[in-house]
Formats: sequence, structure tokens, C-alpha cells
Amino acid sequence: MITRNDIPRLYGMDVYETDGGKIGSTAEIYLDEQSGEPEWLAVKTGLFGMKQSFVPLQRAEVGDDRITVPFAKDQVKDAPRIDPDGRLTPQEEDELYRHYGFSSTDGTLDSPGGTVDEDRPGFAGGTARYDRDEDATTTRSGDTSTDAMTRSEERLVTDTQREQVGRARLRKYVVTEQEQVTVPVSREEVRLEREPVTEANRGEAFSGPDITESEHEVTLHAERPVVQTEAVPVERVRLGKETVRDEETVSGEVRKEQIDVDDPRSERR
Repeated sequence: MITRNDIPRLYGMDVYETDGGKIGSTAEIYLDEQSGEPEWLAVKTGLFGMKQSFVPLQRAEVGDDRITVPFAKDQVKDAPRIDPDGRLTPQEEDELYRHYGFSSTDGTLDSPGGTVDEDRPGFAGGTARYDRDEDATTTRSGDTSTDAMTRSEERLVTDTQREQVGRARLRKYVVTEQEQVTVPVSREEVRLEREPVTEANRGEAFSGPDITESEHEVTLHAERPVVQTEAVPVERVRLGKETVRDEETVSGEVRKEQIDVDDPRSERR
């Protein structure tokens, strides 16, 4: 259970859901005006922490570096948008409690997690009425009981969120190109062959008439290129992803406390 003694270290602490997901970071702490105990957290959520969502501290746990609340991240981010103007009205609290599953009439938590003690401040008379004091500087510094005060300042807490920026598609299409290849071919040509009359061919040489006219022909052949295509696998192509690390500069407004000295005996301030 988070008590008033935990308040000084809650500011700026990261807030997580029970499953380990980060919700945001603590911006402000709201106190019960009757008991002075912390009752609500104003949590910075959204991109760059520009939004604030209220989450109750019932059954929240604080560790060395985080606050864990028994609510889902989406439930906290979807909480009713209430201006963190320094005080929650009973109507605003009723709206928040309904969102988180509390019954404002008997103090029970309808969602898993058990029941809330009906005797604690805020459920007096069976009605949930909380008044919060946003001025946490008093709680943090103890200005009313010591001779020193704590100067605090806000810091930028950055986070990243994953979003879709585009889609890459692997597409295959057909193009037609002209190619030239060299094909070896052969052909037959006529060659006139002469041989003298010898004893070996004497019979064939004198077998015909002495003087006559005649013709003799031979068939000539030649090769010609024949072109056709065939599909041949040449490579495999796939889409891959790689993570590229880069840096971006973001800016935001932060508040800082300044401490001045009012000395009536001098002009120094």
C-alpha cells in the first residue's frame, strides 16, 4: 500500500501494468483532503507524454524504479479525460471510479482484485467523495516543519511507440528483350573433282559413247538456325527486414521551481 511517506520518490517514476507493460510516468499526485494520504496518480501517457490520465492508487505497489497498478495499459489510457486543475470534484471521481470498475456506493471493486475497505476515508456514508490536493510540494519538501525546502523540476521522459509506416511488396512481372546468340551451321558446296584415266577406272571411262552430251546433278544441304525458348530457374528472391538505428530530436516544455530570498535589509532577492 502506498502511503504519504512514499510521496517524495513517486514523482517522475514510471508506471507499469501488472503484465509488465509500461503505461507512462508520474506527473502529479492527488491527496485525500481528510487523511492526507495519496489517492490518485496523474500519469503522463501518449506520444511524448503529452496527455495525462488519472489512475487510483488502491492496491498499487511501489518498487525501486516503478509503480505497478492493477489496471491494464489500455484501461488507463482510455480513462475519462479530466483537466488536472488541482482538484477532483466528486462528480469527476464518480466518473473515474465507474471507469475502473469501482462501485461508488459501497466501495467494492467489481473487476478482479477483491474489495476495497469500506471504512477508509472517501467512502464515509457510503458515498465516494474525494478531495485531492495537487500541491505536492508541501508533502515533498516538508516546508512547514524544517528550515529547508526542496526545489524540484520536471524532466522530459521519452518513449517510443511502434507504428506502421509503409508496406513493401515483392512483385514479379515479364519483360521482353532482344538477345543475340551465335549458332554454328554447316552447308554443302559443289567442288569439281578431276581424276586421270588409269587402269583402275579405264572400264568406266570407255563404257559410254565416244562423243555425247549428258547431265549429272547432286543434292546440296545446308543447316539453318532454329530458335525456341525454354524457362530455366536462375535465382530465388525474397523480402527481408533489418532494423536501422537512428536518432531524432524531440522537444517539450518543462517546469522548474526557482527559489528566491526576500531579505528586507538588503536589495538582494
